[in-house]
Amino acid sequence: MEYFSAADILIPKKDFEKWAVIACDQYTSERNYWQDVERITEGYPSALNIVLPEVYLKKDNSERINDINETMLEYLEGDVFEEHKNSMIYVERESNHTIRRGLVGVIDLEDYDYKKDSDALIRATEATVLDRIPPRIEIRKNASLEMPHVILLFDDPKLSVIEPLKDKKKNFKSAYNFELMKGGGHIDGWFLDEQTICEVQNALKRLLESKDDTMLFAVGDGNHSLASAKECYNLSKNPLERYALVEIVNIHDESISFQPIYRVLFNVDEKDFLDSFKIYTDHMGSQNTQFFEYVSTKKSGFLEVKSTAKLPIGTLQGFIDRYVSAHPNVKVDYIHGSEVVRKLCKTPNTLGFLFDGMTKAELFPAISADGSLPRKTFSMGHAQDKRFYLEARRIKS
Repeated sequence: MEYFSAADILIPKKDFEKWAVIACDQYTSERNYWQDVERITEGYPSALNIVLPEVYLKKDNSERINDINETMLEYLEGDVFEEHKNSMIYVERESNHTIRRGLVGVIDLEDYDYKKDSDALIRATEATVLDRIPPRIEIRKNASLEMPHVILLFDDPKLSVIEPLKDKKKNFKSAYNFELMKGGGHIDGWFLDEQTICEVQNALKRLLESKDDTMLFAVGDGNHSLASAKECYNLSKNPLERYALVEIVNIHDESISFQPIYRVLFNVDEKDFLDSFKIYTDHMGSQNTQFFEYVSTKKSGFLEVKSTAKLPIGTLQGFIDRYVSAHPNVKVDYIHGSEVVRKLCKTPNTLGFLFDGMTKAELFPAISADGSLPRKTFSMGHAQDKRFYLEARRIKS
């Protein structure tokens, strides 16, 4: 059994700089970004024409989705793509003076489950928001192509799977080499030969055999897109749709960094929340303790509570969900940067929490212990570092 396989990969024959565009779930409040992309790609075949950026999502997307499906067929029937049979691509993405190394191939959706307590080979990193899946199903269900912005992480501290490829790449055939638009950095890709593909697959098997858990991959980016692919396959049982094109990346890659995403509560009674949090964790928590810094207009300080999850954010978010359910006037926001939290908490009836972020070494043990983590547990890089749509694959015969 192969956990990650070669695929018949489509890449454009030319004009890569116009073709590749950033993942649809980025710059969702910045229409100017996407208007710039429209200007750059006007008159050229582009991935922009066969994806639906979330900035343009509305209640009824049927007209735009129909246009996307028609354009996919035009690109397939035209002179846009070159198909590379049974291929796997080694990728080096340079951004912000670091290089992220990955491999593009397919995973079997039978091996993936986004439910919280799954024991599948491929699991969601963070909780899947179910109402975000149907719009994506509408986009994918009649599509003839898929293009991934999905990144799967795997835990390889000995650097045994991808890292050896950087010294072999001079022997591989080039797939692409160009600058990504709008500050996206530089990307290089090489097709692996058949022997190297087997070496990668064997290295992944050895890696899984060395684990105490049955999890090999955790979804780093694009979980809702992957969940939609799974649901479309469940509906169609089309053999082509059983597989999904993804990029896999070692979590120990030097380019991967995790940043904490803090919590701020609005319209909240600070004392009631803090007292209730302490009472709840004293009753439900383990003997281990976790620390939080809290910030408000009245006072700031540190709170020690008994842990109810492996990570501090799991303990905090678990109680926030309970509290907000009982106090619907309380609103929660997810904030990058401690200074932003402190600034927001100068407003009355606002309470912010700062805490230690998750280290890369904690991700896989936390998922094994608690299942998928709370939504917005961590951020993996900035918007311009996210994956660009580039490779494609047929999912309809």
